[in-house]
Amino acid sequence: MLRGVFLPAAILVAGTLATTLSAETVKEAARSVTTSSSKPPQALAYEMNSLTGKKVDLAKKYEGKVILVVNVASRCGLTPQYEALQELHEKYADKGLAVLGFPCNQFGGQEPGSAEDIQAFCKENYGVEFDMFAKIDVNGDKACDLYKHLTKLDTKPQGSGKISWNFEKFLIGRDGEVIARFSPRTKPTDKELVAKIEAAL
Repeated sequence: MLRGVFLPAAILVAGTLATTLSAETVKEAARSVTTSSSKPPQALAYEMNSLTGKKVDLAKKYEGKVILVVNVASRCGLTPQYEALQELHEKYADKGLAVLGFPCNQFGGQEPGSAEDIQAFCKENYGVEFDMFAKIDVNGDKACDLYKHLTKLDTKPQGSGKISWNFEKFLIGRDGEVIARFSPRTKPTDKELVAKIEAAL
């Protein structure tokens, strides 16, 4: 009799447990689908070549970081900005800032060298340790997709439109949204730029 009384209860408990597990499994699967189908922010949805020729998925490498994107050149009057960019890297990298340098030869032919030339120049003259990428175009039909996206945004204080010269700067927040765009002559030590970096961090 006792066995007859408790058997249905045991079955009921087992059935409830199975239903609970099944519900949890469905929820987990839903979370997995949502995660796998989520797209990275547009500013990070690109693969770029590093200065050493390696493919870099921007979303995977820099997700959750504050990013300063700068088109750079080795023979420009603004080239000494490399020093201040390196200082930003040293001061804020541990807090989540990533400085990305993109060499470009579209302005006065001021970045004519090879990847090896650029790497040696940056290291020997400014001790650059932040991430550097392969030479690209930032304006025109051959502009890389990253810069096509960045330049179409009406981002203050510079606004939308073509890159005007070497060392123009884009600041991207941890969420992948572009926060600010600064002119080439805005130094990396500029109070407004530094304030925006610190606020984003």
